[in-house]
Amino acid sequence: MSANLDGGTFDDYSAGGSVDGGGFGPGPDYEPLERMRQFIAAYPHAEALQPLSIDFADRVPGGAGLFPGGLVEVRRTTDLLGSVTVESQYNFALYTVMTKAPGEDDGATLNAEWQMAFQEWVQEQSARHLAPTFGDEPRTERMTAQNGTIFSADEEGVAVYVIQISASFKRFY
Repeated sequence: MSANLDGGTFDDYSAGGSVDGGGFGPGPDYEPLERMRQFIAAYPHAEALQPLSIDFADRVPGGAGLFPGGLVEVRRTTDLLGSVTVESQYNFALYTVMTKAPGEDDGATLNAEWQMAFQEWVQEQSARHLAPTFGDEPRTERMTAQNGTIFSADEEGVAVYVIQISASFKRFY
């Protein structure tokens, strides 16, 4: 198990948010953005992501932003007894701001290597069941980080890269 920033494990943040006090919305144990933030902060080279903001990435090298892309229902099935299984996917975009002088290959190579290493780390964490889970069947969940690419670069030597992160999971109703 992998420890998060407050000393628990990612499994301590189980999904299954409850309706609080009869109102609508997730309960206090259901915080997918915070779980993702803690997961990303656990990356061994996360110093390149400080600070990690939600829905914001300042164009200052070293900053990063996690942008939620919402929930996609992939499939819904109902068995003979009326139990419903919903396969869903959370989508996120991780924007990282790094230095990259125009026309300079060494910095661009380091940035690309960081992007690729992060994606490989997410894949490994998912395969080892160390990534955060969001559904009712944690052993079948899958998290991917893919399509890491440069998003923009300017003449002042600042480049923004983006990595797409997806978490696939099932919930039973």
